Amino acid sequence: MYNYRAMPTPPLRGRFLWHELMTSDTKSAADFYTKVAGWKTEAWNKNPSYTMFTAHGRFKAGLMALPEPDSPLMWLPYIGTPNLDDTVRQAGRRGGKVLKKPADIPTVGRFAIIQDPQGATFAAFTPLPTENPAAADAAPAVGEFSWHELLTTDWPGALAFYRALFGWESTESMDMGSGMGTYQMYGWKGRTLGGMYNKPKQSPGPPAWLSYIKVTDAKKAAATIKELGGQIINGPMEVPGGGWITAGLDLQGAAFAVHSDKRVETPGKPGDGRTAGRAAAAKPTRKTTAARKETKPARKKKPSAKRMKMKPRKRAASKKRR
Repeated sequence: MYNYRAMPTPPLRGRFLWHELMTSDTKSAADFYTKVAGWKTEAWNKNPSYTMFTAHGRFKAGLMALPEPDSPLMWLPYIGTPNLDDTVRQAGRRGGKVLKKPADIPTVGRFAIIQDPQGATFAAFTPLPTENPAAADAAPAVGEFSWHELLTTDWPGALAFYRALFGWESTESMDMGSGMGTYQMYGWKGRTLGGMYNKPKQSPGPPAWLSYIKVTDAKKAAATIKELGGQIINGPMEVPGGGWITAGLDLQGAAFAVHSDKRVETPGKPGDGRTAGRAAAAKPTRKTTAARKETKPARKKKPSAKRMKMKPRKRAASKKRR
């Protein structure tokens, strides 16, 4: 889903560095995602109550219990910034709301939780120099996050907000048709990180981020989600470029999505599918994203990605990829 071309590794600013699931049942969630995403789990040695999702021996995401009973179930994306305090001040000046003031995570870095002017929640994060975030000049591997989609009420306003904080630029765009409006992709020149669009009026819930986990086969992942008791909101669906996506809800109700690259047949080995080396940018069609589920009346449950007012956490919450 990323669009990669030859270019230097971008700076820390504006990169998606970490993803954290806050849920009501960590044991159930751990079992669910190990089967859907192919991850393994291990307790963080700095705080055994915090679980690390791992793949290929590297930390890929975090899992923690809700910090407060009324905190929202959610996958929270962490976006890099070289100066957290300056980013927090800019967010406030531009209409954002600070839900968690800047705080230190011992041996990891410093973070704050922010709500953008339209209501979507994310974390701004400055890792310690020793953390050395993974290089961003290669296509995401299986087990990593490959696309970041913002469902909002004012994508031009949202893009202006994130541009000021993280330097994102407009990249490709497309008309979704049928009065759905524009799907605007963002990132840096030559590198698309995700897309944003205005949610339809009939779509419930506040604005929210939806992060896509890269898997070997999104169609098989959809079958696994169903078998485990999760809900399919959209897909499996082929997207431009030949990749596939599936969006759904886990057993506790948190929204997530999976993505797999186009598969090509190996010469001389019919049926032996191999993942293409690079995926073209997935430019969603009218029904590509999870929030467009309202076009399918039979599917009544939709990922509201519940966002109630978040109370400040009482403890540090994250461990970054090494």
